[in-house]
Amino acid sequence: MIEIREQHQGDVAARERLLDACFGASRFAKTSERLREGRLPARGLALSAIRNGRLVGTVRLWHVEAGPGRPALLLGPLAVDPAIQRQGLGTVMMHAVLGRAEARGHGAVLLVGDAPYYARFGFEPGLAAGLAMPGPFERERFLGLELRAGALEGASGILRPTGAPAPAQAVPAIAAEARRQAA
Repeated sequence: MIEIREQHQGDVAARERLLDACFGASRFAKTSERLREGRLPARGLALSAIRNGRLVGTVRLWHVEAGPGRPALLLGPLAVDPAIQRQGLGTVMMHAVLGRAEARGHGAVLLVGDAPYYARFGFEPGLAAGLAMPGPFERERFLGLELRAGALEGASGILRPTGAPAPAQAVPAIAAEARRQAA
């Protein structure tokens, strides 16, 4: 049985190993990472999937501004242990994190990802059409989802991070080493 719960501090090292296994060290070079770097994820919206005491999945949402005065969340990354991919855990985690975001009153979620995969959750490129990332990104993979009708209507501009700064000691040594290797 797999338990979906809020991430604990004890999950950090396992989460970083899972992200490395799924995306490699190049994940630190992505523009989305610039929006997450040095920030805490949105409260209650960093989830771990635990199976037999081991972390097998992760997803987090981050506070951003989608144009002047327009709050939104940035999703990412979503990762599932390669040994159990294609068994539905990613779908379960997406429904869990989006349901929690909606219950907390958030209006919109943005991401850069596989459009056919994320379309099943309601993400579409048109909702992000007036927005841009603060660096290189693939336009066709930049997607939006409204949790509240009209939350992204007329949104324009470059995303910028607005989440709470992470304490310096919260940056795990594993992530710091991976960043050095990617540079």
